[in-house]
Amino acid sequence: MTAVPRHPAPESPSLGGLSASGPAAGDRAGSGRAAAAPCAMSIDVEDWFHSENVADVVPRAAWDGCAQRAERNTLRMLEILAGHDVRATFFVLGWVAERRPALVRDIAAAGHEVASHGYGHELVYRMRPADFRADVTRARALLEDLSGQEVRGYRAPCFSITDWAIDELQAAGYAYDSSMVPTLAHDRYGRIEGYDGRLPVAELRPGFDEVCVSCLPFGRRGLPWGGGGWFRLTPFALWMRGVEAIRNAGLPYVFYIHPWEIDPGHPVPPGMRPSNRFRQRVNLGRCEARFDAIAGALDWMPVADLLEVWKGRPAAGGGRPGAAAPAPFRAPFPVDEETSR
Repeated sequence: MTAVPRHPAPESPSLGGLSASGPAAGDRAGSGRAAAAPCAMSIDVEDWFHSENVADVVPRAAWDGCAQRAERNTLRMLEILAGHDVRATFFVLGWVAERRPALVRDIAAAGHEVASHGYGHELVYRMRPADFRADVTRARALLEDLSGQEVRGYRAPCFSITDWAIDELQAAGYAYDSSMVPTLAHDRYGRIEGYDGRLPVAELRPGFDEVCVSCLPFGRRGLPWGGGGWFRLTPFALWMRGVEAIRNAGLPYVFYIHPWEIDPGHPVPPGMRPSNRFRQRVNLGRCEARFDAIAGALDWMPVADLLEVWKGRPAAGGGRPGAAAPAPFRAPFPVDEETSR
């Protein structure tokens, strides 16, 4: 197993002093360790029928015949972000960009980072390297043409990253990946061998970095605490306490959401398995309000900006970050070490 070069957190004391109300009140004012920990907002721009939850009942050949709702939902998200003066990273699926080119231009014109979600929303670990290379190259060229930006970042569909994909991404011109979710609590997520899941950012290759989506340490496993179904399912106050815990440990916070998650009216195709229907639909009616709330609660930046801030920030005692591990972590709720293994 090859060791992965690190961009570790500066040394800091262990967690403590979680407020009852969570971090929202006062974080914008900027104080303490949590206020100093950067936060990245990211949107994975895909439509409801691209979700893996409906893949077994909505075949790829049927996509063009489905009700396309990504554009209107993404425009609503742009309105919400603008209301809080938030800049974000939009990982745009090439399939959507090709059919809604004005949307990509709107995202770029609003000052957001345009990044790649690939072209065809295929799980990376099921693809052949040559097919993956063609997919991410096509998506990057399309997005650069539409946005007028250099597309530096990539996020795999369903976070399905795997080792060989890193070299392919770098060869295709990407500078970072944000597909690692250091948890065992999801059956679709991929992994990178040798990656230390305690590290929020790591240099995987010279000139190529990984920016993890946030997890909350829970016993010997991490709970996904960066968005998705966990964000919709968890009581919002508890979610924000978890965010505060991550940031009080001196770690950056990386959040993601899909446009279809603020759209409770999107179609429910017949034949969905109950587990997939639950994953797709749980608390959709509350998600727009939650997204609005979290967008206004923290000081956000695009993923590329967080990467540069994190790599450049000094370690404790001055200088660039060394090889120290992140601070000891205490969860904001009781943990049973035996049952959480």
